[in-house]
This record gives sequence, structure tokens and C-alpha cells, in this order.
Amino acid sequence: MITTNYKKISLLILGLTAIVYTKTLFYFFNDPEGSNLLVTSVMTLVIFSASALIYLFSSLTGEYKRLSVAVLGQIFITAVLYFCLT
Repeated sequence: MITTNYKKISLLILGLTAIVYTKTLFYFFNDPEGSNLLVTSVMTLVIFSASALIYLFSSLTGEYKRLSVAVLGQIFITAVLYFCLT
């Protein structure tokens, strides 16, 4: 039961950090109108899905290590998307 509860909390953390990293990604674009809500939502879903796959299928032992690798994956994905979109 502890593992299931920690998994839910970890996925919630990944969702929140995906939102933060997506808003940070669009903050650095020079767009006077701001980011579109649909585009932001889809980008958040892409970043969250990739990091959730990293978290769920990681072969690392220890929940903290798996969560750390997934968050670092989010940072890497956000950086790659920024450099590809600019």
C-alpha cells in the first residue's frame, strides 16, 4: 500500500513539474500574445507522458531514484524541445 501511495504522489509530482517546465518553455519564446492554452496543454501532456514512461519502466531500484531520473528526463525533454522549436 505504501508503494501504491508513493506512486500516485510521484505521478502527481511529475504532472506538476511538467506544467512548470511547459510554462517555462513558452516563457522563453518571444511571443507578444503569450502561449495558447491548447498548445500548452498538449506540450504538458507530451512532457508528462514521456516522463511517466521513464518513471514506470525504469529498472532502477528505489522510488526516489526513479522519480529523480524522471524529473531529469523532463528537464532534458524541455531543453531539446526548446532548441528544436527556436
